[in-house]
Amino acid sequence: MSDNTGKEIWKPGNMLYPIPAVMVSCGREGETPNIITVAWAGNVCSSPAMLSISVRKERYSYDILKETGEFVVNLTNRELMKATDWCGVRSGRDYDKFKEMGLTPQKSQMVKAPGILESPVNIECRTKQILELGSHDMFVAEVLCVTVDNKYMDEKKRFDLRAADLIAYSHGEYFTLGEKIGKFGISVAKKTKNCYNNSETKPRKGGKNHGKNQRNSSRIQHS
Repeated sequence: MSDNTGKEIWKPGNMLYPIPAVMVSCGREGETPNIITVAWAGNVCSSPAMLSISVRKERYSYDILKETGEFVVNLTNRELMKATDWCGVRSGRDYDKFKEMGLTPQKSQMVKAPGILESPVNIECRTKQILELGSHDMFVAEVLCVTVDNKYMDEKKRFDLRAADLIAYSHGEYFTLGEKIGKFGISVAKKTKNCYNNSETKPRKGGKNHGKNQRNSSRIQHS
């Protein structure tokens, strides 16, 4: 059905795209650790730092996540795209995913679940609440520790997340992030030459703390 605006009208559905494609590692003591690929993940709070992942009850990882209350969210990039997809269409009931994909379990600092060494960013989490929503349950978790790969540190010893070549998921397809076209605060900043192309702007007074917080925060799912 369409209206006089030239837009189609559809029934309710999951159309919030693009979204991150992350590999969530988890494990019970004495068992082989597992990886579940999750596209439904996001930040939910900055202080304390918290995020959420949504998982179907029938997934192999669901009981592990619920019983242990701990997991690691591992960001993915171009190099990890195949592993990200494979871990989303194969079950940990049948495979050792770390072994099959040539990935290395990384000892975590604050949780027992391992991270993935090859990931540019590992976010260690402890579940605070599980919300039963319908097809998926949402695990709302506090971020306990973040580790980053040294090879993405720039010449000023700052972590350059853009250099990690992260990927996003959109309606069944994977994409790299593409060209930078601006930065936070550009709409209210004093404009300089080519500011919208180069993002060379100076935030106005009053936005200082907000910018600081921003820097600090700087249907795959089958296992």
